[in-house]
Amino acid sequence: MTALVKSGNVNKFGMMGIDMDLFVTPIMCLALTVYHEARNQSTVGQLAVAQVVMNRMMDDRFPDDVCGVVTQGIHWQSKPARNRCQFSFYCDGLSDEPRNAEAFATSIEIAEAALDGYAVGLLEGATHYHADYVWPSWAEHHTRVVMIDEHIFYRWD
Repeated sequence: MTALVKSGNVNKFGMMGIDMDLFVTPIMCLALTVYHEARNQSTVGQLAVAQVVMNRMMDDRFPDDVCGVVTQGIHWQSKPARNRCQFSFYCDGLSDEPRNAEAFATSIEIAEAALDGYAVGLLEGATHYHADYVWPSWAEHHTRVVMIDEHIFYRWD
């Protein structure tokens, strides 16, 4: 388990009082993305969501850092414009504070694995995904790669 969660430090970085200024560290940006987008998915599903962020980071069409990818979108007065961003949790108007310590600890471990390159190649370069119960307009213009759990992953050729 990561040092962020050991020995009761979870209060410093999550649960009960997260400082959202922590959207500036790669591990937190990625862990929050995994937590909010895939905490109810399998380990492979969570790694896949993390890998989309990593794949975008390596693609010239997206920002070249984890937090830039996660927070990409339209901002107004230094806040994300509602529903105008790349990852829905970031701009849905709801609190981004994790409320499930165990799930957040897992998200941190998944984020660390992705940052360490554990899931490279898992998605054949997929840069997009969506839940299987929505059909975004962009999906028809991308190559479907795989469905993992409740997410469908796409590559932007």
